[in-house]
Amino acid sequence: AHMALKARMVKEMPKDPAVPADEPNMTNGAHVYVENCAFCHGYPDQPASNAAKGMFPLPPQLLSHDEMVTDDPVGATYWKVSNGIRLTGMPGFNDMLTPTQMWQVAQLLAHADKLPDQTKAVLVKPVAVPGSSPVAPITAPATSQPTKPKK
Repeated sequence: AHMALKARMVKEMPKDPAVPADEPNMTNGAHVYVENCAFCHGYPDQPASNAAKGMFPLPPQLLSHDEMVTDDPVGATYWKVSNGIRLTGMPGFNDMLTPTQMWQVAQLLAHADKLPDQTKAVLVKPVAVPGSSPVAPITAPATSQPTKPKK
């Protein structure tokens, strides 16, 4: 399966990135990564999430020093983000993200070992407070209509 995937990817992946590897693109890529990728692929210097630990195969922790894809061509990472990887939990984001957003994530990951400080600041995992909900509870809107008496 790996040989077939690699052959298809090498044939189809773009050779030249559509966005430069500059700080604004990598910082925008970090925002996209936090919103769409970090749940499975993790944050810098953090263990895999419980959701990721429950997946098979375990998704690579792309911002961990031993699993970075900085040696992959940026077009290969773009192709994986766009198309996904069959028989894994990796979906294709072609219908969910714009090509620019996918290039920004690919540039972020290609340069993950030397990110600007502004980009690193976006990749900080939110701190969970024990016993609290990360999202404010939804409350029903107040109504001015009288309530019906119970029978």
